[in-house]
Amino acid sequence: MSGSERVSQDFESLYGNHHGWLLAWVNWRLGNAADAADLAHDAFVRLLTRPCHFDNPRQARTYLRKMANGMCVDLWRRRDLEQAWLDVLAAQPEPTVSSAEDQAMVLEALGEIDAMLRELPPKTAHAFVMAVACEMTDQEVADVLKVSSRTVRTYVAQAMLCCMKLEARLAAGLAGEPAGALQGAAA
Repeated sequence: MSGSERVSQDFESLYGNHHGWLLAWVNWRLGNAADAADLAHDAFVRLLTRPCHFDNPRQARTYLRKMANGMCVDLWRRRDLEQAWLDVLAAQPEPTVSSAEDQAMVLEALGEIDAMLRELPPKTAHAFVMAVACEMTDQEVADVLKVSSRTVRTYVAQAMLCCMKLEARLAAGLAGEPAGALQGAAA
């Protein structure tokens, strides 16, 4: 039996033995059968693209549950961002309401920014959000983070560099691709 036939057989066995269980677990976690079906399907698609070998059924279920839990968290985070954006739109006067296409682009950009901020060291991300979004002074941010105002300027500059890299990636049409290069800039 060739390697690809073995991987295919392993995957079929894994899917047959665990799909129903994973679907039920995700449905319990989300409380929504349609979303659960999507996430369970996506979990097995990930396993198709990155095959794993498990020594026993318990190890497979532990891995699947951990992966599916992360996918649930991502779904909730994305929905929170979408709801926050919809709340902002609802508060706008009627003439300034954006088209559905513009709203989708903004939501995608917010998701990319959220992912970029999560890749930054926590103090760098917090300094950036406080300085830019909350319009706090360097000294105010420094007092909150218990660092010098010079360090705050360094943190904000690192985050701005990551923003510029993100903007370049988006302009080049690479949205949704891994942003590992962003991590090195903020180290």
